[in-house]
Amino acid sequence: MTKPMVGRDTKLCMSLAARPGTFGSRFQNRLYEMLGLDFVYKAFTTTDLPAAVGGIRALGIRGSAISMPFKEAVIPLLDSLEASAAAIDSVNTIVNDDGRLTGYNTDYSAVRTLLEDSGLAPDTPFLLRGSGGMAKAVAAALRDAGFTTGTVVARNAAAGRAIADTYGFAWRAETGDQGAPLLVNVTPLGMAGADADALAFPQDMIAACTAAFDVVALPAETPFLKAAAAAGKQRITGTDVAQLQALEQFVLYTGVTPTPDQVEAAAAFARGETD
Repeated sequence: MTKPMVGRDTKLCMSLAARPGTFGSRFQNRLYEMLGLDFVYKAFTTTDLPAAVGGIRALGIRGSAISMPFKEAVIPLLDSLEASAAAIDSVNTIVNDDGRLTGYNTDYSAVRTLLEDSGLAPDTPFLLRGSGGMAKAVAAALRDAGFTTGTVVARNAAAGRAIADTYGFAWRAETGDQGAPLLVNVTPLGMAGADADALAFPQDMIAACTAAFDVVALPAETPFLKAAAAAGKQRITGTDVAQLQALEQFVLYTGVTPTPDQVEAAAAFARGETD
């Protein structure tokens, strides 16, 4: 596999996150190499979101992934929202068409696909912990996949209640001692950094649940997912979400749809399983 030279006409794609990971960069760049595309992908963080988005427009950057905590704050900086983002007021992807920036949400479609493929019955009660832009995407996907009985757990009462009311679920401020068969973490708990050792749900809840879903992708094995594996529970992982949503981003940026084998090879490389 020959890596293309970066030249004058190379298109740049990027990501913006408070804590940049490596999965997206490795996944996208490996697919560019495999398909011989003149693209390069780089992860960034920023302390000035308007300036960063202005740079996307001014420098002709083809697209950008948007991660926590920018998924809602970025909306006023864009020219338009595609239906997937407009429906939930959350953006995880920007596409730049000749200076016009459009926001998309590929998290929603990735999560819905994983839920529908999981085999979990739609009447399975769930706890969803979180209240940010990703929580909106997950709550919308749960509702649209047919899940009807759930509780949003969020200390931010206004944000938590808003998500619960919008998607027809209950709300409470604290995890408490009442669990559910499906536990969903949509917070930074367990993410590399200050919260790396934090457990998203109490150990007894994990032991009693049927399935554990963690959207955190860095690290691939969070304390929550490790505890679920040790207890023999079904798992949906953050890297599962990352792979599906990154594939949709790749297609939006390049207009090229890779084969399933190419996707799996790129994902294995992104996870560090192959060289």
